[in-house]
Amino acid sequence: MTSDSAGRERRRQNRELIERYFEAIGQQDLDAVQSVCAEDFVLEMPYADPPLRLEGFSAFRDYVTPALETLVFTLTITCVHECLDPDLLVVEYTSQGTAKPTGKPYGNVYIGVWRCRDGRVVEGREFYNPDATRKALTVD
Repeated sequence: MTSDSAGRERRRQNRELIERYFEAIGQQDLDAVQSVCAEDFVLEMPYADPPLRLEGFSAFRDYVTPALETLVFTLTITCVHECLDPDLLVVEYTSQGTAKPTGKPYGNVYIGVWRCRDGRVVEGREFYNPDATRKALTVD
């Protein structure tokens, strides 16, 4: 493969990893999420309250398990921006679902910066509107 074709192939493979990650989150299948993530996976959510940096898949699982019991949603990719580095993707996506405690609809818009390495997702930095989460979880 030429350098250009190798880069295109890595981008395609990495996009598929992110798609599998999103699908597994929507199915609340953390074993499937783990199958595409590295053990040293890091997820940062600067707009969470408080801002979060989860280091290692174990920390991610500990945080996400109760969160997915509170918010049930699917993620839909709306746009992928490829970067010069084929292992880095900037992804725009939306969520649609329900906040279980209130029964209210939950939807959000995200921009995520995702890094892959050796066929695994190693890092995500997710930017979203925290007000959408608060509104969905607030009892009227």
